[in-house]
Amino acid sequence: MQILEIKNIVRKDVPIYYRMYYSGIASMELINKSIERKIDFSIEIKPTGQKEILITIAEPVDYPLIPIIRELKKHIDKLDANGNLPPL
Repeated sequence: MQILEIKNIVRKDVPIYYRMYYSGIASMELINKSIERKIDFSIEIKPTGQKEILITIAEPVDYPLIPIIRELKKHIDKLDANGNLPPL
């Protein structure tokens, strides 16, 4: 299982400065097949400085969700750390 990319990322306008909402399309390689699913995710900065990433997959996936969510969180964290998420 591998996350290839998250494309068409759009940031939603939210008045809370420490919480950012996004939507996009995740391209994933699952056991010998590639799939794309629409996802919504948020990044919240806690008072302690920790990031909390929450992900919602809009369509069902025929694969265990825990590994997919774990890999998506890693990928989103890298995108955020590198400044590759769109600003408002």
